Amino acid sequence: MRHRQAIAVAAVALVGLTGCDGPDPNNLETYYDDPVTTSAPVPAPTQARVSQAQAAPVKPPVPELGPLAERALLTDADVAEEGVERVSGEASGCLADGPSAGSRTATWRYPGASLLSHRVLAFPDSSAAQAVAENECPGKTVSLPVQPGVERQQAWRDGKTCTVLLAKGSLVSELTVSASTEARAVEAAKRLLPAMTAKLTAQP
Repeated sequence: MRHRQAIAVAAVALVGLTGCDGPDPNNLETYYDDPVTTSAPVPAPTQARVSQAQAAPVKPPVPELGPLAERALLTDADVAEEGVERVSGEASGCLADGPSAGSRTATWRYPGASLLSHRVLAFPDSSAAQAVAENECPGKTVSLPVQPGVERQQAWRDGKTCTVLLAKGSLVSELTVSASTEARAVEAAKRLLPAMTAKLTAQP
């Protein structure tokens, strides 16, 4: 009996010794001694910033309106067959003026008291054809031969005065003839219409 008790005590002692090999949960100096392997955070790959310069659309150069209007203006040679003489003074018409820097005028006098005037007006911020369409000259509409290459054509007769408007691009060509009779004014405007058209349509 005593022999069995001795064996049991020895077994318990052996188990106790074996259990001491592990860390003591109550020992704050040894329980967390095992090193914890921590890996350093891997930096995210740097994304290269690609700046794509958006080039502004290249606009075609805008021609200067003054020289354009000058080239579209009738000259002494263009009206020589009318037998007129160049006179000073600003030409007038029924169309409201465009920018003064882009307009040109010329006036001639017939042997009698009749007058011939020509203006070329520039409308850089709006269509010249639209300016003519929105304009109403006094008098009755006159039917003249349709001119090729123009965007808008209108003509009126008022008493002894005939007015013709041609539009193309940013330019309006305005011819006014004041004669002794309405019929003579209309006929003179009709004769000068091809020269007006040629000068206007030659401009870009």
